[in-house]
Formats: sequence, structure tokens, C-alpha cells
Amino acid sequence: ACDIDLRKDLFKNIVLSGGNTMFPGIAERLESELQALAPQKINVKVVANPQRRYIVWMGASILSQLSSFHNMLISKQEYDDVGPAIVHSKCF
Repeated sequence: ACDIDLRKDLFKNIVLSGGNTMFPGIAERLESELQALAPQKINVKVVANPQRRYIVWMGASILSQLSSFHNMLISKQEYDDVGPAIVHSKCF
């Protein structure tokens, strides 16, 4: 579920990433199909950067250079002690 006030912005900012998004016409098809499902007053916008095959890697590369990155690292012991919830406390 998503806060109703955020939906308009989310529909306008759908970003494709990864190799599976490189199929010809996928951005147009996704935008068309989502537009048909979205409320009438909402415009759907799908962004398909030509370099999207590598966008996730580029984002992770940038993230790893942030001064706050080391605070986000989770040891095996922390994960074993807390479980998956540790990600939310460390990264958000």
C-alpha cells in the first residue's frame, strides 16, 4: 500500500533499470498499460534511460562513495541477531 498523496508522483516517475528492460518497446508498452490502470486524472511517465542496463550498478557505485555508506553496512552477526528488520534500522 502507498500513501494516496504519493501516488501521483510515483506514477510520473517510473524508472526502468536492468538488462531485462532493454527489450524494444517495453517502456512504451509499460506506460500504456499502466495508464490504462491509473486513475483518469493521473499521467503516467516511464523513464527509459539508454544506459539503464548499468543504472543499478552506477547507483550502487555512487552509494558506496557516500560518507554515510559505512553506517549502512550490516555484519553477519547483526543480521543473525536482528534478522531482516536490521536493514530498515540501518538504511532508512
